[in-house]
Amino acid sequence: MTETAPVTFVASNGVALAVHDLGGTGRPLLVAHATGFHGRAYAPFAASLSDRFHVLAYDARGHGESGVPFPGRPGEMAGYSPADFAGDVLAVVDDLGLESAAAFGHSAGATALLLAEQARPGTFSFLYCFEPIIAASDDPAPPDPDNRLSGGARARRESFPSLQAAYDNYASKPPLNVLSPAALWAYVEHGFAPEPDGTVRLRCRGDDEAAMYAQGLTHEAYRHLSTVTCPVVLACGETTDAVGRDVLDLLAQRLSRVSQDVLRGIGHFGPLEDPDAVAASVARALQRPEPPG
Repeated sequence: MTETAPVTFVASNGVALAVHDLGGTGRPLLVAHATGFHGRAYAPFAASLSDRFHVLAYDARGHGESGVPFPGRPGEMAGYSPADFAGDVLAVVDDLGLESAAAFGHSAGATALLLAEQARPGTFSFLYCFEPIIAASDDPAPPDPDNRLSGGARARRESFPSLQAAYDNYASKPPLNVLSPAALWAYVEHGFAPEPDGTVRLRCRGDDEAAMYAQGLTHEAYRHLSTVTCPVVLACGETTDAVGRDVLDLLAQRLSRVSQDVLRGIGHFGPLEDPDAVAASVARALQRPEPPG
């Protein structure tokens, strides 16, 4: 079993968010996870940074130990917009008293960080965004409940006889078989809840995850990227099938203090595939002097 991180709860517009102290010493680093995962899945990533950062992670609404906006109504679209997830970021920052903190975001978590910084400039002093979900368009896309990811989430198996059975299932086939064993076990151990009959069930319900994916591009992050003035690293996996270098190049054109990193041998799940490699990239970025001017 993975070590259990201390958990506290933060209120975000009526939803209780679980916040996890993943340990380490140094300046705070806030971790925002990808859709369908949770903060504790990034414990191996945090461990690789423990000599440099005090890592804090949270479970966004509908994930992990956090609450849902509409209990008893899985799949409700309201409450799962990108703006709602940005609100979760700001609620955690405020409750923890973080001032000009550094933050790391993965996929939709990276989008939430950028939206939070746009809503409240100066919230962060540094952002590392691994494959943020942002289309290079000034006009937000409409909700798309029939997209491929939403369909996959609704069809996902939610119950298993045990945590070990869930782990074995995911480790044996795509897409989660690429995760490191430690990250996959952390995801399973803290991503399932016990049922009265002894089985375990996913905490992030398929219908809720589908609602998140349906609204994933319904935001104006691209339009307002120029308002983000803190240093930003845009990163992607070399083998990604999601947000590649071509997209990052377009995003970078609108950021004033930006660098990029393409990490070899990993894909969209990179921070969970090779936590050490992504952590090393974060550490390098924060040690790199900014160019003059």
